[in-house]
Amino acid sequence: MIVPTPPPGKVRPHVGRSPLSCGRQVCYVLLILIGNGPLAMCGIAGIVAPSGHPCTEDRLRRLLPAMRDTMEHRGPDGEGVWLSEDARVGLVHRRLSIVDLNPGAEQPMANEDGRLRLVFNGEIYNHALLRKELVERGHRFASDHSYTEVIVHGYEEWGIDGLLERLEGMFAFALWDEDNRRLTLARDRIGIKPAYFSKIDGSFRFASEIKAILADPGFPRRVDPMAVNHFLSFLVTPPPLTMFEGIYKLPAGWLLEVDGDLRVRARRYWDPTPGKGIGHGELDGLSGAALEDFFVTGIRKRLEAAVEKRMMADVPFGVLLSGGIDSSANVAMMSRIMDRPVETFTVGFKDFTHLNELDQARRAAETFGTNHHEVRIDADDMVSYIEDLMHHQDEPIADWVCIPLHFVSRLARDAGVKVVLVGEGSDEQFCGYDSYLTYLDLERRFWGPYTRMVPGALRRLGAWGAEQLTSGAPRLDKVSEILHRAGRGHELFWSGANAFWNVHKQRLLEAPFPAAAWPDLSEAGFETSGIEPADSGRVVDAFFDDFDRNHPGADYLTRMAYTELRLRLPELLLMRVDKITMANSVEGRVPFLDHHLVEFTMDIPQAWKLRGGEPKYLLKKALGDLLPDWVLNQKKRGFGAPMADWLRGDFGRRAESTVLGSALLSDFPFDKGHVAGMFREHRDGRRDRSLHIWALFNLCAWHDQWIAGRA
Repeated sequence: MIVPTPPPGKVRPHVGRSPLSCGRQVCYVLLILIGNGPLAMCGIAGIVAPSGHPCTEDRLRRLLPAMRDTMEHRGPDGEGVWLSEDARVGLVHRRLSIVDLNPGAEQPMANEDGRLRLVFNGEIYNHALLRKELVERGHRFASDHSYTEVIVHGYEEWGIDGLLERLEGMFAFALWDEDNRRLTLARDRIGIKPAYFSKIDGSFRFASEIKAILADPGFPRRVDPMAVNHFLSFLVTPPPLTMFEGIYKLPAGWLLEVDGDLRVRARRYWDPTPGKGIGHGELDGLSGAALEDFFVTGIRKRLEAAVEKRMMADVPFGVLLSGGIDSSANVAMMSRIMDRPVETFTVGFKDFTHLNELDQARRAAETFGTNHHEVRIDADDMVSYIEDLMHHQDEPIADWVCIPLHFVSRLARDAGVKVVLVGEGSDEQFCGYDSYLTYLDLERRFWGPYTRMVPGALRRLGAWGAEQLTSGAPRLDKVSEILHRAGRGHELFWSGANAFWNVHKQRLLEAPFPAAAWPDLSEAGFETSGIEPADSGRVVDAFFDDFDRNHPGADYLTRMAYTELRLRLPELLLMRVDKITMANSVEGRVPFLDHHLVEFTMDIPQAWKLRGGEPKYLLKKALGDLLPDWVLNQKKRGFGAPMADWLRGDFGRRAESTVLGSALLSDFPFDKGHVAGMFREHRDGRRDRSLHIWALFNLCAWHDQWIAGRA
């Protein structure tokens, strides 16, 4: 069993640390000694029904446990249910014990007089400091070290805005305030934990997973057409949409309040914009060398703190290790703190080994003396998992990384590990993708001059001409798409996960999706201007409606990072981590997405992040004394799966049958002939259509299971 920072283990000296860093660690450990949270990853759900609602007490008493138990995998260690005296508000909870394993800190949790009730999913890393402040202000705690109770008393002391401003961690929570007859639902700044909601049949419902809302057999299951349209572009639905009509997800950094009459008000409380991480004037007068040292030191300090905070656990924990910079940094920092080997886990492939990272992961494991575990999978393993994948995703997340992530998460669980650190968020902040370099070069050489110097009318004409010329010439798709985006006034970069471009959709669909509107969402305060048009480019454009007013002249890499933090990171990458690890009752932690580090990196200019054209320049400098040169200098390979190869084999034929036989393709304006041609092109090796095929397969397999099959 791994023992984290004490108790009961010992803290190793951190070679090369400054006295200030050592002092910070000692302070942190002392805080852990005086107070840990009662639990971490969980499942939450609940219902608010106004007076006169036909939802009877008997029905609620049946429905609430059903909602809770659809998420047993999120919390196999405990359960809880609470129903108000008037039987109009109910909250439920599933518990996965991570810290403080005794059963005395169960949820839903109440304050002293029972006027507040809370269900919470996540972790609050600064709970001990907040608890100390609250005790000094006169609050009395019933538990010895519950960070769930910290939220309850923090709400009493500071209100919801003051509470959220102070919280550090990953969370989704719902708090019922009886005095004000108000439910507050909040999601953490980065969007590490999900929160879904629905207002239907005269009641408000929320949950950590969509399947809990669908536990009501009377809930209508219909596909949202515009969600399908945007999914084709982004491999996931942009918030607040989900693929289910009438079920929505709370965006990252947002809170929602519902009163007893079901009036909904929502607002953003945090935005990953520049201006939060580096104080005004801090950079004034610094030379080039001093400026580099400021950035490098700031990154290292914040990353060390992020890793230390995430080592809070009373259960075994480890790292998903590829041997690359990000996962190796997690291992290196953990190994300096722990008094025993870090548990590391790697997945490889038995059939197509060209994507394997096994050798470099083994080398990293040997370098840091970890207790290393491996699993290898092939197409048969993947096929055996597909049905469970569609079940646990709730809505399609067309990222084939979900497959190896499942098997390596299961490997960790079978080894007795409940908590794993993962490297999500590093590449987005430090320019780690080759595709980013391509976009930056294109923006510098063509896009910037073209959009500044060519009048809008001529750009629109150029877009129309490019569409006509390339309608039958797929090799010119890139040219056509770029001119199309420029002509429409769109952003060039649509995220690191952009599947079907507009030029692709013109061939895929026999007719465009009509525009849509969600007046209830708009009236509640949600930003819907980007999701209502059929042109998915408007989703990204809408991110910058306020950004450009408040941050004029921001460099393009900062704009790209902002786009990723608004869409791909919270709704694709972090959603897959949450859904897949939690399906295996394992908690994933993401130190690179500590909000203090994110705020700091958003204030670092592009010229420094890409110094001399070198990706991850500052991060490599920050880790130079921690990682060997072979880790720092290796070419990024990325966590993937041999889906292109699998789709040319037996699985490709199964996928083709699933897609072409799905009712979804008949319900929406898909050109089945074009879809069949995509499969032939890929099977014959004429074009790699794996990304498009996998997106369509996910969509259709999800529809067959959740809509047609009513899972």
